[in-house]
Amino acid sequence: MDFAQIIQTVAVYAIPVLFAITVHEAAHGYAARHYGDRTAEMMGRITLNPIKHIDPFGTILMPLLLYVATSGAFLFGYAKPVPVNFSRLRNPKRDMIWVALAGPGANLVQAVAWTVLLYVLVATGVTEDFFTRMCEAGLLVNLVMFAFNLFPLPPLDGGRILVGVLPWKQASMLSRVEPWGFFVVMALVITGVVSTLWMRPLMMLTSEAIELLLTPLRLILF
Repeated sequence: MDFAQIIQTVAVYAIPVLFAITVHEAAHGYAARHYGDRTAEMMGRITLNPIKHIDPFGTILMPLLLYVATSGAFLFGYAKPVPVNFSRLRNPKRDMIWVALAGPGANLVQAVAWTVLLYVLVATGVTEDFFTRMCEAGLLVNLVMFAFNLFPLPPLDGGRILVGVLPWKQASMLSRVEPWGFFVVMALVITGVVSTLWMRPLMMLTSEAIELLLTPLRLILF
């Protein structure tokens, strides 16, 4: 792996990744506060300061090591999860759906925003490769976070959404998976199940939906 290439890749992805993680986690905190749980607020986690959300190992060291070890073929990382006490929500079963949706929703909005910025750069004749690559990285990172976090298994957001949607009996059974959910998800990620059967189809569908949504803007700019 060329060291200069690693530095260039880190520079391109640094800002999109920091924004994607920070806004995702802060959105969970804002939603939890809105629905009655002030745990994240009291712990200083409702903030756009990325330092508050970065896990030194999961956000920095692990992705770098994986990038070098696999020549960029496999990347995985995580941030400090925002603490949410679901029992403090006004309607725990219903409100947990919106709290969980807030994070992936924030990534979806950012994916749209990076795409809009890319369109504007191209339309205004900006030819600097670094900026266009950063926009493309911003779109990719947020599509990845959106799709991955919606995987329907606790403790991921998709799993908590499913717990909120299912009837009490089935929801209770699924919630018992949460203590081991991370390890199950990791096993599915390593074997390629999550990527092949979930993330790629959802990312492709979401990307096409964004392009469709922004069709009027493309017609105006180009």
